[in-house]
Amino acid sequence: IPLDIVYEDAALLVVNKAAGMVIHPAPGHPGGTLVNALLAHCPELAIEDDDRPGIVHRLDRDTSGLVLVAKNAKIRRALQRQFQERTVHKSYLALLDGHLQPAWGRIEAPIGRDPAHRQRMAVLPGGREAVTEYHVLEQFAHKTGPAAGLYSLVEAELHTGRTHQIRVHFASIHHPVVGDPVYGRRRTPLPLTRQFLHARRLDFLHPQTGRRLTLESPLPDDLNSV
Repeated sequence: IPLDIVYEDAALLVVNKAAGMVIHPAPGHPGGTLVNALLAHCPELAIEDDDRPGIVHRLDRDTSGLVLVAKNAKIRRALQRQFQERTVHKSYLALLDGHLQPAWGRIEAPIGRDPAHRQRMAVLPGGREAVTEYHVLEQFAHKTGPAAGLYSLVEAELHTGRTHQIRVHFASIHHPVVGDPVYGRRRTPLPLTRQFLHARRLDFLHPQTGRRLTLESPLPDDLNSV
């Protein structure tokens, strides 16, 4: 399984996950996952008694972009602590339905398991705190043809890491991620086979050196062509 490694040293690595790749084995996905690829690349990860060796955080299957991986349990705990203390900065590019106003905003809405659809998440009173900041990079208006409509390209920064957070938050303000069949329209007129969501920047402190690392991933070809 090919790995697109953006950064690697003795303690950790950052990979650029392709859309369609599941992070770790689960029912229905016993192989072909990022963990399978990582174990082939770093067999020492297998010493962790865990079905998610090295994984510090996750991306949805159909979200592309940067994933941080620890090479041992000590580094993993240190990186997870940074996520808990919110010193890791993660930003995403997303294309949304409609023209989002205002051009900058902060969505603070608790997220929990949707009681009516257990496979989905939802904004719920009593859910876990969730905060997303965004700013609009560009807006588009297609006046004719099958793709007629309004769209907004935004950069979103997560201050918390809830399941499906970006997708749920933008859907809750009636601007779902384009191509998201769960929280948005079932079909999009744009030439997309997945949701337009890409983890493009990751900024964190290296647990061993204390140096801040900022890594970026350009939009993959399928999203760039759209």
